[in-house]
Amino acid sequence: MRRVQIFSGSSHPLLTEAICERLGTQPAKCDLRKFSNGETSVSINTSIRDQDVFIVQSGSKKINDSIIELLIMISACKGGSARSITAVLPYFPYSRQSKKKSHRGAITARMLANLLTVAGITHVITVDLHAPPIQGFFGKPVDNLHAEPLIARWIRNHVSDWKEAVVVSKNPGGSKRVTSLADALKLNFGIITTDRRRSPQMNGSTTLGTSGLLSGNIDGGNDAEPDAISLTEHSEDSRSFSRSSPRLWTQTTGASHTQPQLYRHLNGHPGASPLANSTRVDSESPPTSRTRLHRSLTLPTRSSPDLEDSADEYTDERAREVITGRLIQGHIVDDDAPSPIFSTMSGSIATLPGDQIGPPHLDERDPMTSSFMSGISRVSSFPADHALGGTFDAAQSDEDEEQLKNPEFEHTITLVGNVNEKTVFIIDDMIDGSGSWVAAAETVVKRGGAKKVYCIATHALFGGDSLEDLEDCQCIDHIVVANTFPIDPERIKAAKKLIVLDLSGLLAEAIRRTHYGESISQLYQHYQD
Repeated sequence: MRRVQIFSGSSHPLLTEAICERLGTQPAKCDLRKFSNGETSVSINTSIRDQDVFIVQSGSKKINDSIIELLIMISACKGGSARSITAVLPYFPYSRQSKKKSHRGAITARMLANLLTVAGITHVITVDLHAPPIQGFFGKPVDNLHAEPLIARWIRNHVSDWKEAVVVSKNPGGSKRVTSLADALKLNFGIITTDRRRSPQMNGSTTLGTSGLLSGNIDGGNDAEPDAISLTEHSEDSRSFSRSSPRLWTQTTGASHTQPQLYRHLNGHPGASPLANSTRVDSESPPTSRTRLHRSLTLPTRSSPDLEDSADEYTDERAREVITGRLIQGHIVDDDAPSPIFSTMSGSIATLPGDQIGPPHLDERDPMTSSFMSGISRVSSFPADHALGGTFDAAQSDEDEEQLKNPEFEHTITLVGNVNEKTVFIIDDMIDGSGSWVAAAETVVKRGGAKKVYCIATHALFGGDSLEDLEDCQCIDHIVVANTFPIDPERIKAAKKLIVLDLSGLLAEAIRRTHYGESISQLYQHYQD
C-alpha cells in the first residue's frame, strides 16, 4: 500500500511483523530506546508527511512503559505532519478500570482516552474491549473488532462434536458475550455464578455489629402452636399491633403461656445497640421490662381440589438443569467436607453482649421477617469501600480471584444449564488469574458431568502462574487464546494445552480498509468455511 506507514511499539513486535507481512510491506523504521534514568526516547527515521500512520502497540508486562512510548510516538508523528494517526491497540490497557470502584476511585480508562486524544490520534482500532462503553470516552472514531468470528471458525474446524456442545459463561457479566457465540454456532448456553456462603451463625441468628442494623435469634418451635417475640420496650404500656392476613399480631404484657413458644431476642443486653434507643419515638425512659408479642395463627382453609391437582401436575424441567456445589480454596469439594474456620460474614457481623445464638431455623420464619433479615445480612456483608449506589458490579475486580483461593472463605457455585456428557466451551474476554477458570471447569466436569472442557478467551494476560495452574487442572482439556497480548515463547513451548490463534489477518484487513476508506462491517460477520 502506498502512503501508509506502520510503526511497531516495543510491546508486541511479532504481531506487527505478521500484520505487515499480510499487507506486503515492512514495519517503518524508528528508534525506541531509554535513557539511564528510565526515560523513553523515540525517533522517527522515515518521512511520514501527508501519510496515514498506524502505530501497533498492545499491552505488555510493562504496561506503563508501553503507554508512555505510544504517547510519545503519536506526538512525534503529529509533529512530522502525518495526515492521520491510528492507534492499533489489540489489547486496550486499563480497560478493566472503566468505572469507579469506590467513591475516591479513578476512571483510568477515560484518563487514558484523554491522553491519547491530546497526543494527537485521529482513530483507534482495538479488539474485544473489556467494557464496550469505553468507546464513548473518545472524541475520535473507535473500531472495536471482535475475535468471535475467528473463534467460531476454529471451533467448527477443530472440534469434532461441536454441534452438541454447550457455551458457558463463568460469571453473569459475560452472559452477553456467551449468548452471542452460542447464537452464531446455534448452540445452547449456560451460566455459572459464584456467591459467598453465609456463616453458620447467620443460619440461626442475625446479630448487629458496627455495620449491622438488627440483632436477633430464632429457636425451633412448633408451627401449629402460637409463638411469642420478646422485645426490649421503652415503657410498660401495653400496645396492640395488627397485620393483615394471613397472620394477626397482638402485644400483651406479663402474660404466661403453657404451650411451647418461639422467642426472638432483640437487644438482649439493655443499651447494647443504638437501635433500641432510636426506633421508638415515644420513649421517655430507659428500658425497664420485657414484653412479649403473641402471634395468633389462622386456621388452615380448605383448598380447592382443582388447585391441588394442578399443583401436583406442574413440574419445571428446567429446575433439573440448576446444579450447585461448594467451593473451598478455589476447588469443588464434597457436600460433607468441613467448612472453613472463618466464614465470609464473620468479619462484618459481630454479636452483641447478651445476644443468644440459636440453631438454624430461618425457614420457619414468616416471609416478611425472612426477607428483612436476609436483606440486612447482605447489606452488612459489603465492605465500606464498596458503598457505591446501584449494583455491586461496580466493585467487582481481580480481588475475587484471591478470595476464591482464600482458605478462610467458602463459596457456593451454581451452574445453570445441562452439560452432562457434552463438550463445554467456557468463554470470557481475557485470562488473567486462574481461580475462576479452574472453579468453572471443575463445576461443569465434577458436578455437571461434562466430558471435555475448552477455556477460550481473546486476551491471554496469564498473570503469575495462571497458565501453569490451568495446565495442571485435570478438568481442562484445551486453552484457546488469541495473540493480542505477548506471551513468553518459553511458556508457549512448555504448555501442552495452549492453542494460540493468529489475529494478524483481522488487524491487517482493518488497516487496509481504513486506509482505503472502505467499510469494516464485513469484519464482524460470520462466514462458513
